Amino acid sequence: MNDYERVATTIRYLDQHQTDQPDLIELARGAGLSPFHFHRLFSAWAGVTPKDFLQCLTLEHVKMRLREGASVLSASLDAGLSGPGRIHDLCVTLEAASPGEMKSGGVGLKIAYGFSDSPFGNVLIGETGRGICHLAFVGEDGRDGATEALRREWPAAKFHRTDARVKKLASDIFVRPGSGRPSRPLRAFVRGTPFQLQVWRALLRVPAGSLVSYGRISRALAQPGAARAVGSAVGANPLAFIIPCHRVIRETGVLGNYQWDPIRKRAMIGWEISSLSAFRAKAAHMLQADAA
Repeated sequence: MNDYERVATTIRYLDQHQTDQPDLIELARGAGLSPFHFHRLFSAWAGVTPKDFLQCLTLEHVKMRLREGASVLSASLDAGLSGPGRIHDLCVTLEAASPGEMKSGGVGLKIAYGFSDSPFGNVLIGETGRGICHLAFVGEDGRDGATEALRREWPAAKFHRTDARVKKLASDIFVRPGSGRPSRPLRAFVRGTPFQLQVWRALLRVPAGSLVSYGRISRALAQPGAARAVGSAVGANPLAFIIPCHRVIRETGVLGNYQWDPIRKRAMIGWEISSLSAFRAKAAHMLQADAA
């Protein structure tokens, strides 16, 4: 069991026993670790203690981030930004396949693909000469199932496996918010309808640690009645984490479903919010120290 699986196990356990208010000892037992090792592992993964991480996933905290995300999205769209700029931790250039390229299924396209660990489990990444074309978390079907899904997406392409390149890409993609580590610009090459591309580009403007609702996105795109269509576009996202569909939740603050497992969505949201909260707390402490 890797670190993410232990964290996911902890979140599932809390879902089932939240009314019992399980303490550190009980959570550690569920993860198969001593309290000391569990606390150290969880804090290293989340950037904060288990208690603080779970506080980031409470309804009140999530609603606050939802309001913040709505204002950020409105500001960026009102400014007429054509790309994510520096608002997003990942500076992503999103290029769309032409209708002819979509119809051909990738004829003449060479895709390098492979597997890598990430803070949220094993991932499969595919990359063309024009950018990353696929990122998915490995699920119950295992690596074979994940590879087959990639081949179905680009049935006429030629594939070459290179785990070394994919591990480098994963290192550039999964950067902890507020870590101070500079992000590398990423290029993405995706198949999508014009509306899907609108939604995905809007998502690229939502920064880590902020959340938006389906309705907020539809209103920002001047299509207030299209919340359900936005949900479909979010569900068709071919680039997990890069296009941050995990930051889209319901107006009520309920986190909702996620095509790569709702538990993983909660882990992502908690990881981003808690990392930024820890960074801001540290920055505030340093300012106070300087003032003194």
